[in-house]
Amino acid sequence: MSKRMVSCAVLFICMIASQNAWAGRGVGLRSLGVDMGFVDPDNVPGTLGFGAFANMGNITPDIRLMPHIGYWSKSEELFGTKTRINDISFSTRGQYMFPVSSPKFRPYAGLGVGMHIVGVKVTDPGPPAMDVSDSRTKLGMDLGGGFVTMLSQKNDLYVDFWYTAVSDVAQLSMKVGISFDVGGNSSDHATRRAPARRTKR
Repeated sequence: MSKRMVSCAVLFICMIASQNAWAGRGVGLRSLGVDMGFVDPDNVPGTLGFGAFANMGNITPDIRLMPHIGYWSKSEELFGTKTRINDISFSTRGQYMFPVSSPKFRPYAGLGVGMHIVGVKVTDPGPPAMDVSDSRTKLGMDLGGGFVTMLSQKNDLYVDFWYTAVSDVAQLSMKVGISFDVGGNSSDHATRRAPARRTKR
């Protein structure tokens, strides 16, 4: 499992690091963010989920490229037997930003695809004692939407809802996140920072 996690992390970092190759097309690292909220997987009680994301700029005038890393874990105990299931996801999402008159509030809808490392561990004190763990890598498809609103010149607030179709642990997530501008000249930030022009009489 650890080798797969490292491979996915390296792939995610390389995707962000390759922004210069896309710079001429409007793609490049604009901001980084974190999120947290409620995750409701199939066959597992709801739990708290955490994540990190990046705004990699626009691949078209209205579609943003948004890689995302997510994690949730849930433990239960029944008659002394403890079961823990967790999911680590690495996904890439495209967000269609609906045209609005003000960049301070922008709704969006999105699609994405990702890889999920789903792990299960069962511990039974016995007798006889048992400690079994397993992990599987699964493909997931994301469908969701939400909105982003400006908090300050360098920070945005994201509120979104995503449904992820993945074998055995399809999940609905409702999260709130905050992004931090890292110097990219994103269209929203460029608009909000543009100085007002005075009309000469």
